[in-house]
Amino acid sequence: MSEAYIVGVGMTPLGRFPARSVKDLTREAVVGALADAGLQMSDIQEAWFSNTRQGLLEGQNVIRGQCALRSMGFETIPVTNVENACASSSSALREAVAHIKAGLCDIALVVGADKMFFPEKREQMFRAFLGGTDVHETDALLERLRALPGVPIPEGGASAVSLHSLFMDIYAAIARLHMKLYGTTVRQIAWAAHKNHFHSTRNPLSQYRHEISVDEVLADPLVSWPLTRAMCAPISDGAAAAVVCNEAVLGRLGRTRAAQVAAMALKMGSNRDPLDFDRHIGRAAALTAYEAAGIGPEDVDVAEVHDACAFAEIIQIENLGLCTRGEGGSFTERGMTTLGGRVPVNPSGGLVSKGHP
Repeated sequence: MSEAYIVGVGMTPLGRFPARSVKDLTREAVVGALADAGLQMSDIQEAWFSNTRQGLLEGQNVIRGQCALRSMGFETIPVTNVENACASSSSALREAVAHIKAGLCDIALVVGADKMFFPEKREQMFRAFLGGTDVHETDALLERLRALPGVPIPEGGASAVSLHSLFMDIYAAIARLHMKLYGTTVRQIAWAAHKNHFHSTRNPLSQYRHEISVDEVLADPLVSWPLTRAMCAPISDGAAAAVVCNEAVLGRLGRTRAAQVAAMALKMGSNRDPLDFDRHIGRAAALTAYEAAGIGPEDVDVAEVHDACAFAEIIQIENLGLCTRGEGGSFTERGMTTLGGRVPVNPSGGLVSKGHP
């Protein structure tokens, strides 16, 4: 079994681009990845394509990858479409790595491309988020969230932004529970957002490239208490691509900056007690990945985590074991996750500031 290596990457700037199509974004990311790898389109033997919104917002319900890749010149190769919510691209990469390791192909392309911003379809844009939960259980989910024993919402803390993702309400309820159990503060959550806005000033592809102070984060319009707008990932368009190969191809390319994929883990949720954070899906995935890679959290030098909101970063660094359970807020506030700190987290700017297509 061969090891799998990422030998080239490409990414578009992230932002709101009404005039750009999924095909256009895909082309830019793929051309960049091929150039970075020193390969041609004809070298790609198989491709995986991930997208979550084109079916809902443009009616391209199937063959999205075939349409996007064929338009730029790919023909006859197998193309597999992967839709797995916010894990779509990482799930696509996992499949490509598995095929490389199994010897089913030598060079694979993985693409993630999403166009979420349609100013003429604002209500539809936000309704699309409902598909990330069980649509038959939405009312039951909201009832369970209301029943969580979190800190009470203060007077005047009702939602002030009428259109927002349901997931911000979910994260807000879990944040209030975390605050109740561990003493996490709103200011600590704001610190995570402030830190990522600072990081994104170093990333030329970020959607936002300006710093925001902790006080400015706290003063931003409320979305779902305790989350303000600056704590929440924006609506974004963009694409990224990676070229993956086996050891034999890597030897021919002579690439010294290729990244070996040490381990990948994919999990689904479980029916757990909401207070049992140690059974959180992020914790389960982390433990599996650590074991497969033969490392522990003490070996991690840098981390990119899924911060759909600033509180999500706090819970995920705890899940990864980068700090003790319940101490994610104080760990962040002390600068441990800032560039130059003990373990920088989301040096890209994270989803909150880099963008979240």
